[in-house]
This record gives sequence, structure tokens and C-alpha cells, in this order.
Amino acid sequence: MAVNHNFPVAVIGAGPIGLAAAAHLLERGLEPLIFEAGPAAAAAIEQWRHIRLFSPWQFNVDAAALRLLDATGWESPGSGDLPTGGELIDEYLAPLASLPAIASRLHTGARVLAVTRQGMDKTHSRNRRATPFVVRVEHADGEVRDYQAAGVIDASGTWSTRNPLGTSGLPAVGEAGAAARISSPLPDVLGRDRGMFQGRTSLVVGAGHSAANTVINLSELAAEVPGTKTVWAIRGASAARVYGGGDADGLAARGRLGSRLRRLVESGAVELHTGFGIAALSTADGALTLTSTDGRTLKADVVVPATGFRPDLGILSELRLELDPAVEAPRELGPLIDPEFHSCGTVEPHGARMLAHPEEDFYIVGMKSYGRAPTFLLATGYEQVRSVAAALAGDQEAADSVQLELPETGVCSSDIGTSCDVPGAVPAGAAPAGFVAETSGGCCGAPEPVLVGFPTGLTHGRSGGN
Repeated sequence: MAVNHNFPVAVIGAGPIGLAAAAHLLERGLEPLIFEAGPAAAAAIEQWRHIRLFSPWQFNVDAAALRLLDATGWESPGSGDLPTGGELIDEYLAPLASLPAIASRLHTGARVLAVTRQGMDKTHSRNRRATPFVVRVEHADGEVRDYQAAGVIDASGTWSTRNPLGTSGLPAVGEAGAAARISSPLPDVLGRDRGMFQGRTSLVVGAGHSAANTVINLSELAAEVPGTKTVWAIRGASAARVYGGGDADGLAARGRLGSRLRRLVESGAVELHTGFGIAALSTADGALTLTSTDGRTLKADVVVPATGFRPDLGILSELRLELDPAVEAPRELGPLIDPEFHSCGTVEPHGARMLAHPEEDFYIVGMKSYGRAPTFLLATGYEQVRSVAAALAGDQEAADSVQLELPETGVCSSDIGTSCDVPGAVPAGAAPAGFVAETSGGCCGAPEPVLVGFPTGLTHGRSGGN
């Protein structure tokens, strides 16, 4: 059954997946209302615009968005090129967001505070689906306003909620107090953040492609600036998964990344510490000391937390959600993406039916739909929202016809953050990297939402990559 056309469909987030959702809703004759917390569309990707994606342009552009752009005479980038996050914004997302059909429905500086049903909390059932949603939004000027909606698509990603440095899913003791010495998950080491790292000792924590990318950039900085030192700590016993399969990787750029990283470690240019689960951080005499669960210590001036991401579900507390208890993805999807049980490339295409919750006409899509799992691709999210838009329009046949063709994935990498370090655990789904993260929160998947690609084929792998 189609949603009530008297109200718009609220789209939370104006990243690649949120904008694609709006494009598909428009093609279906539905009215999108887009809320973006940042000052402009793709604000999260702006944080890692220096990162190059693993996947070429052809996997990073949504079909409905492309049709909107083509109607304006937009010039498509070369399909085989690997864009940076900045190029993804400048050449695709910013032009898309500026189209009148999108711009007239886009609210920037609009942070969603909560989603509920008009006049009823989650305990009330009678006439629930017939009751419009209420999306409470705080605007940049401080005004808080409620908007009614017939349906809600949450494409807000996971970039704002990284995994903590500590083990067991909790922040390490003293982590909050050391915040001034902890960088963003994907710092621009060779560009705008250079001053934070040059001539200092940097400790990169994490075993995914985001960590690998930062380690390599730090090594380049060290070759230019005396006194710059790179230390790399992972929870697992070996970095073999991060090194990957070189030429065997289905995405050549990702394969080269692992090979280069291995050479840096073997040459001594990067100091690698394995089996290092962080228990505590402390600051004394101007230095930051990290203590592992087995009592070892490392000292650094700055820490890079390439530990993956997790979803922020706080704004959805008054909705009836059904989430997988392990990865916090929609329950039907969770077992298919759990990094402890699924190897590379085993996640099947999925759409509205698998993303549905007991709260009808509400969907979590994109990086956030993968919860704490680290294997999301942009192309996956584009197919998700195509299906969801069809379902909201009442075309269940189209919603159920889910198809997705991705490049072959090569090897998996691991990302400190889950229990994938357990001997015998099966490495999980490294798909072509490219957000997204916006993300990732697992330990055995490939790209996290970003490294050489937040979004990719798409992240980043989190959260919102290929």
C-alpha cells in the first residue's frame, strides 16, 4: 500500500544515499523533504575529501540521480577514474544537490532530534500506520520545529559516532580526558591537518583500510619532516588481513595499498605492534601513554582512532525497530552482514522487504543500515533506496526485484573493534571500498566507511565505501 500523498517522505541525511533516495522518490511521484545536519549536502564526506575511493565513478553514481543530472546537460566524469571524496562532492553531489528539484526540498543546518508518530509514543498501536510521523528538527538558528511525514528514510550514516579506542565496546579508561590528543578518524595528514602530525609521534589504532591509508600518509610526511614518527597498533595477532592479496584483489587500488603498507612495516619505516588492545590512556609530562590489556605501553603525541563506526539510534527511540542484537542492523539483514560469519562478497542484494521494521513506512538505509558491520558499498545503498522508494509508492513488485552488480572483491581486511581477532574467526566482507562510511564498526570487513573511500562503489568503506 502506498504512503499518504498528503505528506512528504522525510529523508534524514543529504549524503550520497540520502540524495539518491530523494531522486528515486521524485521519480515515483512522492514528495521528499530532506534534512541535513551539516551546512551543505555531503557534509560528512567533506571531512575526508582528501581520500581517494577504491571504486571507479561508474559504481559511485545513482541511476535516478544520473537521470536528473543528465536532463540538465551535466557532464559525467570518466567512468573508470577513481575519484577522491572532494571530487565526488564537486563533480557529482554538489551539482545534484543544487538542482531545483532537490534544492527546493533540502534543509541544511537541520539536525534531526527525534522521530515519532503524531500524538503517540511507541506503546500505542491503534491506527499507527495511518498516523503521520513527526520529525523534530533543530535548525541552525536554534529554532526547533516539528514536521509531519508519511514515511521516513534514515540515511544519516555513522560518521559522527566512531567506535571507541577501548576494548569490549567501551571507551578506554581516560579516553575522554585525552580527547585533545585524538584526531578525527581520517585526518588529512598531508594537507589541512599537517601541523597536528609533523615532527611528532603518531599512533594509528585500527586494522582496516582507513588505518592503512593514514599510516601510509604519515610515512610520506615522515620522509619530508624530520622527527615525524609513525606507530601502528592493532588488536589482532597479525596484519596479514590488512596487507591483503596484492594483485589478487578485485580492486587494484586496494591491492596496491596493502602491498605498500607491508613494505613500510618490513623496512622499519612504520613501527607495528600487534595484540595491542587498549585498556587505558593517560597524559603526563606532555606525552600520551596508552596501556594495553596485557600491560604493555606505547607513547605518542597524537592518536588516530581508525576503529570503525557504529549507528546512533537515539533519535529513533520512539519508533518500533527490530534490530539484529549483534550488529544493530535491521534484523533480517543482520545475519547476512555479521563479520564473524560472512566472508568477502557474500552479502546478497537486498531492498525494502529486508530493511523493513515493525514501524511501517520507516527504513534505515545506507551505512547506518549496516549497523556496526564494516562492508558497506555505495552501490548497495543506491539499490536499497530504489527498492524503498518503490515500496513507499505501493509498487511492491518493483521493490522486491532487487538486483546489484558489483566488481569482484578481493581479500578481506580486519578492523579492530569486534571479536574477529579470535583464532578461527572468518574474515568478513570486504567489498570494494569507496563511504561511507560514513563506516564501519566491525573488525573483519574491508573498507570502513572510508579510507580510500568512505563511499565507494559504494565509504569508506564504515560509514559512509567500495
